[in-house]
Amino acid sequence: MTLSTYQFPARRRLLGSSMLVGVMTTAFIPMTAFSQDATGDATQLAPIVLQGGAQTISEDNDTIVPKRTVSATKTDTPLVETPRSISVVTREEMEQRAVTDMIQAARYSSGVTTGAFGYDPRFDQIYIRGIETTTTGDFRDGLRQPIMTYGSFATEVYTLDRIEILKGPVSVMYGAASAAGIVNRISKLPLEEEHHEVELQYGTIGRKQAAFDFGGPINDELFYRVVGLVREGEGSYDIPDDRYLLQPSFTWKPSDDTTLTVYGLAQKGETGASAWSYLQGKDVFLYTDPDFNSQKVEQYQLGYQLEHKFDNGLTFRQNARIGDVDLKAHYLDRVNVNTDGTWPTTSVTDDMRTYQIDNQLESKFDTGSFSHTLLTGLDYTGVTSDFAMGGASVAPGTPGSDVTIPDLNYFTGSDLNQTGIYAQDQIEFGNWRAVAGLRYDWAHQESTVKGAGGSTSEKDDGVLSGQVGLLYLFDNGLAPYVSYGTSFVPSTALAADGSVLDPTKGRQIEVGVKYQPEGENYSLSGAVYRLVETGKPQYDIPSYLFSHNSGENTYTGFELEGRTEFDNGISLIAAYTYAHAEVTENIDASLIGNAPSTVPRHVASLWVNYAVPEDTALAGLSIGGGIRAMSDSFTSDANTGKNAGVAYLDAALSYDFGATTPDLKGLSLSVSATNLADRREQVCTDGYCYTSQSRTVLGSLKYKW
Repeated sequence: MTLSTYQFPARRRLLGSSMLVGVMTTAFIPMTAFSQDATGDATQLAPIVLQGGAQTISEDNDTIVPKRTVSATKTDTPLVETPRSISVVTREEMEQRAVTDMIQAARYSSGVTTGAFGYDPRFDQIYIRGIETTTTGDFRDGLRQPIMTYGSFATEVYTLDRIEILKGPVSVMYGAASAAGIVNRISKLPLEEEHHEVELQYGTIGRKQAAFDFGGPINDELFYRVVGLVREGEGSYDIPDDRYLLQPSFTWKPSDDTTLTVYGLAQKGETGASAWSYLQGKDVFLYTDPDFNSQKVEQYQLGYQLEHKFDNGLTFRQNARIGDVDLKAHYLDRVNVNTDGTWPTTSVTDDMRTYQIDNQLESKFDTGSFSHTLLTGLDYTGVTSDFAMGGASVAPGTPGSDVTIPDLNYFTGSDLNQTGIYAQDQIEFGNWRAVAGLRYDWAHQESTVKGAGGSTSEKDDGVLSGQVGLLYLFDNGLAPYVSYGTSFVPSTALAADGSVLDPTKGRQIEVGVKYQPEGENYSLSGAVYRLVETGKPQYDIPSYLFSHNSGENTYTGFELEGRTEFDNGISLIAAYTYAHAEVTENIDASLIGNAPSTVPRHVASLWVNYAVPEDTALAGLSIGGGIRAMSDSFTSDANTGKNAGVAYLDAALSYDFGATTPDLKGLSLSVSATNLADRREQVCTDGYCYTSQSRTVLGSLKYKW
């Protein structure tokens, strides 16, 4: 059996894509710890620590109009003063829209498209500016969650306080990362005030979930938070959606100058190993048998964040984390049968271990009329993956319950180590804001085919990344800016001679404007960009076993995003994205000038929510609705077929019983619907077809005290 017969959906994009992976020694060195805000009712105060930046973000999570970012520069910086495009999804927005996964959380942001692989709960399929970030843009608390071979870290949105979407190259601050940007998931961490929350959910299809979030002080110096969740049920099309997790964290704050937070995550889940589907009339069928379609993943993470402020104005931060993913999966193919008419079956295992650390030293000083925030850092990431797969065949018509899992017969090992040093200067002079940064990375990777006749390939890369940005902040809150940045991602794909390919690189120029007047509760932003991704791995056809660094795609477009909360209880989030994508280099010359597959030209969304005022009979009632629309896209780079344009409707309704009955304070009920009209559109990508998520209705009963 060869890799070409390994037919997990999106196999080509996951097994053959370049991965951002780094290195770390067992000795811990420093990175960013930053503060975060609590979610929930108005009686709660802000959490002590946020991850991935530094400083304090006050009451920025209790609104859909955030004012600060901790991801763009790894320092606490106002969004309106940051010369790049950023979308922030707060806990308030996630609760208002009743999101249940990362894809739902991100898809009302400008520049973001989802659904390129239909309903596929195995991975967070999120595209930014037409480029996938699934494998190269998944970050949590400022540290990457890499995919080395196949297994990945899954993120449960209930464990998050906030999501920050950085658009465009960010390699100066984060090392190997998608040219399109990153999605930084920010975890719930300890609160200064006591906090308790219990939630029960029930919905389609047989979804049953219980969750809790407890936190508060143990004494004057020690604080805790424990988040837990149990879920059983099915998503669309007989695909399991089970998950069990526990996320504890503790913060020790012996003084105002020193904070140490230790956190962990233990998570277990099951979904389908294949999400391929096809339409017959209005019915959707899986290519595989639901009784033999399973992907079980156990994952563990343990980390800490340390921050210490010295008397001389220097601040030292360190963020370190270890992680482990253990994946076991198998499925059979009832459509792409063998030449003898039998059904092929496939099994896969992957054990991935990650070691990461980021050290930062921040200093603030003035040189004449220029105020500087200088951040220097050293980070290290290491990723190891032991991957195995096997294949067999069964007689056609064999029920999935009678199929035996194939023995593993193909084994590989992959290692990638990356060390980076970086420096960034944020400068204020009058109304001007400037950011400039440089980074150099050393990456070493090895890929080994184990067993008789096996071989080992090694690759060393050294890459320089840079970014500059300039912004002028008018007194009325208007802020035009221009920025330029570069990126890189070490490749794990192999050439025909067995060597590892060169990194994929990116460069972008962006011109934009932001408008967020001080004291007002609304924001507007717009950006025009030209993004070029070069050295993309291209498969050698027809074997799909080896690749060339021959691909280049160019993306030009603009995006708009507006957010507001009116005094009358109405709030809205609106976004529009225009993207013109073009294949500018390719191993197949006939594709040059075409559009990359599954990149719609137009994407628009609007979410409107109305919270009934407190002094009325219906106080406590909140009603929201949204529409997401995208134009058609091509089913392959050959541009011979198209996926139809489509619009989806979402809705949410909630009631706070405590608004009119003080004895029921903290009790709330909500009902939400995703894809309200049950549009089941088929999406095809390079020969692999999927179906969008069917209508999902969810009821939730929550109690806070």
